[in-house]
Amino acid sequence: MSKFIVTGSYSAAAMKGMIAHPSDRETATRALVEAAGGKLVTYLLTTGDHDFMMIVETDDVRKMLPALMVAGASGSVNGLKTVQAFTSAEFTAAQNAAGDIMMRYSAPAQS
Repeated sequence: MSKFIVTGSYSAAAMKGMIAHPSDRETATRALVEAAGGKLVTYLLTTGDHDFMMIVETDDVRKMLPALMVAGASGSVNGLKTVQAFTSAEFTAAQNAAGDIMMRYSAPAQS
């Protein structure tokens, strides 16, 4: 399964709602991710540019797009960003593959 890091921020309306009615956002987020066929590995609240960060595993990121659309359309989150993450072993394999590909590549002449 591929891993993806998703970050985002809560809207002002969502923050007001969480203050008025505190809720476990990890549980709600897990349900959304699982409904899309993924697995929520990690869910963290953060400081800085984003309010939350999660690591999601899925066999196809296209399955996660509808879940992200639902979250965005709810008006409760904004600035969602998704990037693919790789383990050290996966990156080592990519380095080995790059070495094989590099032998077949001819860079343009530079003056």
